[in-house]
Amino acid sequence: MVEGNRIKSVTRSRPSAKDPSDSDGPSTNLGGVIVWPGLLDVHTHLDKTHTWDRAPNPRGEFWDAIEVLHRDAEQNWTADDIYRRANFALQSAWAHGTIALRTHLDSSAHLGPTAHAVMQQLKAEWQGKIELQTVSLCNVTNFAAHEARRIVELTAKNEASALGGFPQPGPNLTTELEYLLAAARELRLPVDLHVDESALHHAECLRATAEAVLRTEFPYPVTCGHNCSLSIHDDARAAETIALVKEAGIRIISLPLCNSYLQGRSRDTDEQPRTPQWRGLTRIHEFIQTGVTVAAASDNVRDAFFAWGDYDALEVFHQTVRIGHLDTRMAAAPSVVTTASAEIMALPGYGTIATGAPADLIVTAARTLSEFLARPAAPRRLIHGETFRDAQVPDFSQLDQ
Repeated sequence: MVEGNRIKSVTRSRPSAKDPSDSDGPSTNLGGVIVWPGLLDVHTHLDKTHTWDRAPNPRGEFWDAIEVLHRDAEQNWTADDIYRRANFALQSAWAHGTIALRTHLDSSAHLGPTAHAVMQQLKAEWQGKIELQTVSLCNVTNFAAHEARRIVELTAKNEASALGGFPQPGPNLTTELEYLLAAARELRLPVDLHVDESALHHAECLRATAEAVLRTEFPYPVTCGHNCSLSIHDDARAAETIALVKEAGIRIISLPLCNSYLQGRSRDTDEQPRTPQWRGLTRIHEFIQTGVTVAAASDNVRDAFFAWGDYDALEVFHQTVRIGHLDTRMAAAPSVVTTASAEIMALPGYGTIATGAPADLIVTAARTLSEFLARPAAPRRLIHGETFRDAQVPDFSQLDQ
């Protein structure tokens, strides 16, 4: 039963065949199909999104993506430009059934203030529909060297939900991580990092982060996204790292769409592309088996890091199941876009169909999980409060300047 914008009660037994008029209020028979709670997209980049058409990355290489987007940002990222693209992204997410979304924002001196200001505006405009959270994304080396105070002030001013960064292997990594954790402690904020997004055997920023959290007794939640290189470490070393992650209470985010796109690319001597032999997925099963919270998310959408996507968290779920073989762990699988993401975003009650939870539901056309996974593009209906709502995605022409 739904009352206002919350679920008042949940009946777990099958409904009786009594006439709907016998119930306490208006009712709708959904026909025995699978119903999802409103979904959460816990790792995205709204400042970069929908730039592919003007700033493509034809080789699909990671470092090319960084350079391509740097040039585009210098030339085009005004407040109006970021707003138009990010608002379109939120319209798409809302049309697919997402009700909470976290975005990392480039927090450099040139781009940070504008991006954060735009997100503040969008937070207000989407209030009551999508819970929008922001993370200040920075180069951890630069943060420790000379940018800490500016980024701390930017983060506090714009009420970001976490302090973020992308640590890299290097001789000063331990000091840099401790400096970032100290700043987050000062802000009383969680930390949400990009780590080990590569196939480098020596990349162990995840392990270094867990050790830093334990050594400093950091009191706030820590999340690490990507964690790709863990999959090419030998099993014994990976198991040690996962145990440290568990001990430190770190949460993990897998980004299967973007990492499968970027990782494992190679070319022969004639520069002809070769079939990928490795796709960049982290050790999802091992994390879950150890009791570590694992979520999955969209990451980049239609930019130089990932050419496709539409902020559809059910697409993320489908692909995570298929790429990560979560069909062998189906009882845990739905949590990657529901309760695990809600835990990371500190949104109690989200990602569940339970008394007091948001009355945002996705009504699928599938009666079984087999049917649901077989047709990712099957139609869905959306419930918001006491009524069905429009599930129409916005037309791409809205992105035209």
